[in-house]
Amino acid sequence: MPVLPSVAVVILNWNGKAFLEKFLPSVCQSTYGNLQLVLADNASTDDSVAFVQQHYPQIRIIRNPQNDGFAGGYNDALQHVQADIYVLLNQDVEVEAGWIEPVINMMQEDPNIAACQPKMRAYYQQDEFEYAGAAGGWMDYLGYTFCRGRILYTTEKDNGQYDDPQDIFWATGAALFIRSACFHEVGGFDRDFFAHMEEVDLCWRLKRAGYRICYCPDSRVFHVGGGSLPQGNPRKLYLNFRNNLMMLWKNLHSEDRWIVLSQRFFLDILAGVKSLVARKPKDMAAIYRAYKDYYRWRRNYVRKDNLPEKKLLKMSGVFHGIMIWRYYFLRRKKFSDLI
Repeated sequence: MPVLPSVAVVILNWNGKAFLEKFLPSVCQSTYGNLQLVLADNASTDDSVAFVQQHYPQIRIIRNPQNDGFAGGYNDALQHVQADIYVLLNQDVEVEAGWIEPVINMMQEDPNIAACQPKMRAYYQQDEFEYAGAAGGWMDYLGYTFCRGRILYTTEKDNGQYDDPQDIFWATGAALFIRSACFHEVGGFDRDFFAHMEEVDLCWRLKRAGYRICYCPDSRVFHVGGGSLPQGNPRKLYLNFRNNLMMLWKNLHSEDRWIVLSQRFFLDILAGVKSLVARKPKDMAAIYRAYKDYYRWRRNYVRKDNLPEKKLLKMSGVFHGIMIWRYYFLRRKKFSDLI
């Protein structure tokens, strides 16, 4: 019998007792044969750690000294986890018993697959795809992210239309399978991001290093979403805008950087005006702060990797067009219509 790769499911927790009570039972019923379960706690102030210690003694607990967000929290915790493959799992995700095996089988077939995600459906509407990852992440050439099964805030019902395994641009951080060696090779998450877009940035760097990112439809998980910051929260909007700009500056080929960012600047101004017209001044302020902090970051930025530059349009999972144009003006709300 071949030896199974060691797998560590690592759940990053911050004041998530209610989620842990609800979803840890499904995680503990996972059937994979070479598995360890880890709770990485981001300095919670509730009694979630005590709850896990009492009811799930088989789960190892790593305590981070402070809340450094998704990026810093995982970077710190994973320094203390030994496994061939990490599975980074949100605290608000329910899994099926055999959810791990199909993904590991896919990754075993090709050692060049660095990261992979399962099919992600909504916990409360289980016949629909979930916002955070759906059936695999894509990006257009201006850096706007979307998914197979979810474009902006429009999600599709899962009718089997995306049951084909395929290469994608990014895999969701809500249920991210990643080879530990690859994670550390490219430097893990960028701590400057704190939260949001960090998995897209990580996957982009993995692709620049020559690896594949894939989607495995035979594994299914169900995600609540918005557990830390709900949709529509100005803080979430700020992080998404700021981090997306930082990601583009870091990863775009030097020949493309200025033309892409100049177009983004124009479209983001329109987004700010749209927020003002819609009487959402806090959203406009969030976009302004995102640009202000992005420019401050850029002035002090020192490149952290020595990865080769690669043209974005030559990568898999990239849409050769402007997603928001087709969504808003051509009314193409489904991935199949967009592509």
